[in-house]
Amino acid sequence: MNDADPRVDGSATTRRVALLCYGAAALIVAYWVVWFARRSLVATSTAPTYVAFEQAFPLADGFIVVALVAGARALARGSSRAVLFLLLGAGAGLYLGAMDVLYDLEHGVWAQGANGLIELAINVVTFAAATSFARWVWRARRRLDPVSDDGPSALQ
Repeated sequence: MNDADPRVDGSATTRRVALLCYGAAALIVAYWVVWFARRSLVATSTAPTYVAFEQAFPLADGFIVVALVAGARALARGSSRAVLFLLLGAGAGLYLGAMDVLYDLEHGVWAQGANGLIELAINVVTFAAATSFARWVWRARRRLDPVSDDGPSALQ
């Protein structure tokens, strides 16, 4: 990171994080396109309870997509709002990941063939990405938001 610049914007790391935000958002959208267009490619079951559980996620995943895209845009502009959006997205990802893992464990989803392994991979990637975004933002928060409009940042 560029320590001479009080903000992180413009650094190679910040550009990579913004691209990762866009990539994660695109993966979430792609998953839902496949879910609604060719469900058999990603579904581990056709049981009504499983389908109902999965169908409860699009709105929350949409929230994560909006937070990631807004965070990436804020990073690109050097805006301190990146801290807010990326922490919101990371927190939502951890929450939804925890709900998904608990359901999968309770219903043996990971043991249901190739699609169960896809679900396991989704869970691992969700936790890894959400944790990584949260960790990066927290470490970079002072450079992303050195001073708010009303004085020193509340996050400092």
